[in-house]
Amino acid sequence: MKLHSSMYETLPDGQGRRRMLRGAASLIAIAALAPRTASAATRAEAPAAAPAAASPAASPARRTILVVGDSLSAEYGLRRGSGWVELLTERLKGNGKPFAVANASVSGETTAGGRTRIASLLERHRPAIVVIELGANDALRGLDLSATEANLREMIRAASKVGARPLLLGMMLPPNYGRAYGERFQALFPKLAKAEKVPLVPFFLDGVADRMEYFQSDRIHPNESAQPRLLENVWPALSKLL
Repeated sequence: MKLHSSMYETLPDGQGRRRMLRGAASLIAIAALAPRTASAATRAEAPAAAPAAASPAASPARRTILVVGDSLSAEYGLRRGSGWVELLTERLKGNGKPFAVANASVSGETTAGGRTRIASLLERHRPAIVVIELGANDALRGLDLSATEANLREMIRAASKVGARPLLLGMMLPPNYGRAYGERFQALFPKLAKAEKVPLVPFFLDGVADRMEYFQSDRIHPNESAQPRLLENVWPALSKLL
């Protein structure tokens, strides 16, 4: 996902509304067209194609949480080990939870890409839980949201079919994509969660998207300081599945 906090500013009228800042639309357009790349261990982009820090299949004694996401989960531009997925691994260890974490996130990934990869990922990792953090790149490219919804549905069902418990992470669009399109995009996550009876994190970037200090110098990707907040957004729903 290629979204950044500088897209919004909080207005002083107390209404809690957010407005797109000037220049954000061009940044989103550039980000949406960026090629898929693996997560970066440093600020430089890593070569394309390899998923971020995908771990080997866990032993039968340790259940696995599989994360299938985009740049928000792929440690894009971050030090290796500082992303929210790695922080999740540390929290699980600290809480004595016998779960391994496999991060199969790829920067620039779409729901079509996730749908293509999900069967092989499920076979490889045999997860107990599948966290699905995809959809934003579809919307930023203006793709048909009915296809986005269908792709996410198939990923959820594929995970459920093998006995894994899916967790869907919701996203929102900045307002320059049009009110109708943005509302349809935002609504598809709770719609899917209700229809498929799976838990939902309503907005993965809650508490981050409107704070410029939580973004990298590209003003697109959350920085290292934002990663604990991303984990806190996911943890309440995820912990109920452990």
